Parts: sequence; structure tokens; C-alpha cells
Amino acid sequence: MEEKHNQETDFMKETIKQRPLNRRKLIRRTLVTAAMAVIFGLVACLTFLILEPVISNKLYPEEEPSTVVFVEEPEENEILPEDMIVDDSQMNPEPTPPPVREDELVAQVLSEIKLGAEDYSSIYSSLSDIAKEAQKSMVTVAGVTSDVDWFNNTYENEGIVSGVIVADNGKELLILANVNTILGADSLKITFSDNMEYEAFLKKKDSNTGLAVLAVPKSDMTRNTLEEVKAITLGSSSGSNMAGTPVIALGQPMGVNSVCYGFITSSGNVINLPDSRYKRMTTDIYGSTSATGILINLKGNLIGVIDTDNGTSDTRNLIGAIGITELRSVIQRLSNDKSIPYFGIHGADVTQEVHEELEVPIGAYIMEIDMDSPAMAAGIQSGDILVQIEDKEITTYQELVNCLMEYDPEQSISIGLLRQGPEGYTEIELNAVLSMR
Repeated sequence: MEEKHNQETDFMKETIKQRPLNRRKLIRRTLVTAAMAVIFGLVACLTFLILEPVISNKLYPEEEPSTVVFVEEPEENEILPEDMIVDDSQMNPEPTPPPVREDELVAQVLSEIKLGAEDYSSIYSSLSDIAKEAQKSMVTVAGVTSDVDWFNNTYENEGIVSGVIVADNGKELLILANVNTILGADSLKITFSDNMEYEAFLKKKDSNTGLAVLAVPKSDMTRNTLEEVKAITLGSSSGSNMAGTPVIALGQPMGVNSVCYGFITSSGNVINLPDSRYKRMTTDIYGSTSATGILINLKGNLIGVIDTDNGTSDTRNLIGAIGITELRSVIQRLSNDKSIPYFGIHGADVTQEVHEELEVPIGAYIMEIDMDSPAMAAGIQSGDILVQIEDKEITTYQELVNCLMEYDPEQSISIGLLRQGPEGYTEIELNAVLSMR
């Protein structure tokens, strides 16, 4: 019986063996799974790249910069239409007293004026307040260049100039500065009046003057900086007699951050550059030969950009500036990311006296042509009188300069001019293709 029981027990025993592992099949499944994961990831990335701009533009559209337009300020002595309106009291004026001699009147007024130390302190305090308000528009531009010394140590060089905020296009703050001394820098850093520093990029540059417009994205700036700084107002430098006008020099007139007070001593000097003619103002402010910055009037408006390249040797330490009126159209184009067109001429006005005495036609007199310029390629010569561009009549050289600013590089323009010959002036029509300066 016992033997039989053992046999039955042995019959009921089962041994569960593990199924043999098929390594080849396992590797194949692993590779398929990995390949599917890679394909899924690629499809997801591709879908994101395609749809992300569309979704972002719909949900969070990127703000396009607005067009910058600088409204020209009236001259200081210009009479506006509203100034010509008179009231009833002016129509029936009271009898005027007998005229007083001018020298007697001046002597009388001066005798009644007694200025003390407090009066002078008050005057300079007022000037200081104007300068402090305008300082909110001033910046320091540093061109940073990395280099390696003899011991293979990396170091940075900084070239520093002064700049001014000229516009806010909604997306960026636009800064005007002379960048000739910091060209080729690896990066541009702007320090604002609150001492905060931000990266900037070059928008456009004018090779004639060395002036450029730099941009700092507002999205990179803190709220405190945006509330602290402001764009300056462009004034006018086209007055018939700017000499004697009090001005304030801001930026780096002394070669470092500084503020100087003085007067314009002359404004009749002219800088003749290709396709441009700028008024240069001189002051009695003693400054550095490497000065940068601006001149403002007592309204706090920008009237000149400090210039050290076009002065004379005997006034090299007196601050001079290019008038803002002639620069306005250049700054506007640079601010709107437009290149400056190049024609390649130097010219002057035909005055009324020359027109009457020498019978020279009214227009823009061409004094000189740049070599290999669009003007030379078109066949324009020195001595020609340019009288028309497209359908616009040209009567002065400044009108020609302003007209050229309405066109873009690589654009073709038709030109009407008068050329002197044995039998008088002959009408000639030419075509020119502008290039970029």
C-alpha cells in the first residue's frame, strides 16, 4: 500500500519550467519601440515648430514698431497764424506816449535792475533744473571688444560715447549716437539715467556724419527704467540768427559725463558733404577734442549734435554742433530702419542776385561730383543746374537733399537739369539709380 501511495504521489507532482527567452525577438521589439518613440518625438517637434508661430501670433501677437515721425518745430522768431489774431482792445489802442530814445530806455531799465547773489543763484538753479530733466534722455554707449593678452588671458576693451533717446516706437527705445569710435565692437551696452545697463543693437548708420540709431528692446527693460527715461523733443536750429542763444551742453562735452552752459557764437558755417549740407554752430563752451553729446535750448529741446570733426584748428577746444533741422530727415530714416540713399553730388543754391546778374537759372547748382557715384554714372556734370526730380520742381539745393530722402537705395529716378552751352542753357533729362551710403 505504501508503495502504491508513493507512486500516486509521484504521479501528481508537476514542475513548472520558465519559457525559454527569445533574445532575437526581444531585441527586435525593443528597437521597434525605440524607433516609434523617436518618430513620435520628431512628429511632435515638427508640429510644434509649425503651429507655435501661428498660435503665438493669434494669442500673443508681436507688437510691430510704429513709424517714427519727427514734427518740425517752428523757428524761435517765426510768427504763427494764431499769433496774428487780434482782439478788440488791439483794434482800438490807447494813445501812445511820445517815443523815448532807445539808449535812454535801455539805461533806464538797467538802472532799475539790481541783481544780487540770490538772483544769480536762482538763474543757475533754473538752468540746472532744465539740464536735470533733459538728463533723463541721455545715455552712455559702450562698445565692448574682447581680446587676448600675451599670457592668453581674455580681457575686454570699452569705447564710450554719449547718446540721446530720440524716439519710442512702441517696441524699442531708439538712441542717436556717433559710433565712429566704437565701430567693430563685439557688443553694445547702453547705460540709462537710472544706471541700469542693457544690450543694444545697431539699427542703421549714416556714413556721412557717423551718426547711428541704436535700439534697445523694451521687453528687456525693467518697469522702473521705462518710467524713469524719456525721449527728448527735437527743436529747431533754422533761426535766421542763432548767435547769442543760450544753450546747455549735455553728455560728455568735457570728455566725461558733464554739463556746461554757454551761448551760440556763430551759426553761419556750412558743412558740405555728399548729398547734404549741414549748418554748424559754434559756442563759447570750452570742451574736449573728443567731446560727444548734444546741445539743448532753454526749453530743453535738442537743437544740435556735438561735432568735433568739422571745426577749425583755432577753435578745436570750443564745442561745436551740427544743427538738428538739417539732421531731422536723416534721423527719421535711420529710426525707421531705412538706409540713406546715395547720389554723390555737392551743391549750392542759385541766389536771386546771381540769377539776376549772371542769368543763371534758379535751381540746385552742382559744384562737384563724387567719383564712381550714381550721379557720375548718370552723366551729371559740375556746373549743371538740377531743376527737377521726377515730377517735383527743385529751386534750392536743400530741396534737392530733402527730395532724395524720399527715395530708397537701388531706386531709379528721372532727373531734369539745365546745362550751359554756347547758345545758353539746354534742357536735359537723365535717369539715375541711387545706391546706399
